[in-house]
Amino acid sequence: MHQKRLSAPKTLKIPRKTDKWLVKTSPGPHDGRAMPLLVLVRDFLGLADTAREARRIISAGKILVDGKPRKDYKFPVGLFDVVSVPDIEKSYRIVFDERGRYIPKEVEDADRKIYKITGKALLKGGKVQLNLFDGTNIVASNDYSTKDSIVLQIPEKKILNHLKFEEGVLVMITGGTHAGEVGRIKDYKIVRGSSPNLVTVEGGSREITTIEDYIFVVGDKEAKEPVIDLGV
Repeated sequence: MHQKRLSAPKTLKIPRKTDKWLVKTSPGPHDGRAMPLLVLVRDFLGLADTAREARRIISAGKILVDGKPRKDYKFPVGLFDVVSVPDIEKSYRIVFDERGRYIPKEVEDADRKIYKITGKALLKGGKVQLNLFDGTNIVASNDYSTKDSIVLQIPEKKILNHLKFEEGVLVMITGGTHAGEVGRIKDYKIVRGSSPNLVTVEGGSREITTIEDYIFVVGDKEAKEPVIDLGV
């Protein structure tokens, strides 16, 4: 039930040898790479000096994640989550730094979030459920495919934009040594057997080949920058 700092996910930008223990995330959205809300409030946003102060702020409902108050100090926060602090009128989006670690960046478009579609399910009445990368599920039409991205208005979860997975679109790499890099899909290779499919991303003056699970569409073919503010 506890997390040692030395074994904490590499996505956490924290000192490893100052203390032995670190807050462990509760079950919830995202995967095991998520950041506990307390760590974000205390160590990144600087809203508290101690864990006790951070827990008090969080339990009072003063921290919103994707537009909803979260009172669990262990609540997991991950990629592209929008964290808002109404008392100081600031909002932050969780993005990658140059070493693939989560950091908050102040943004203006706190009313929207981008999601990757990781699966679909057919419900009663012919409705289609979209399974999204952070564990969120929404009911929509069958116009959407896995690996596509959608932009939702938060917290209402209203679909604002649809970004297809296809050659030429703008994508971000979300895993491996190139996590956080943005480029365009140059080639998509379907691999036979159990090996993952491969995607070649062209960014700047070089090409990167990675597995399709690490590809997150963040803009269409015409986009010169991601459809959401990444705070850069």
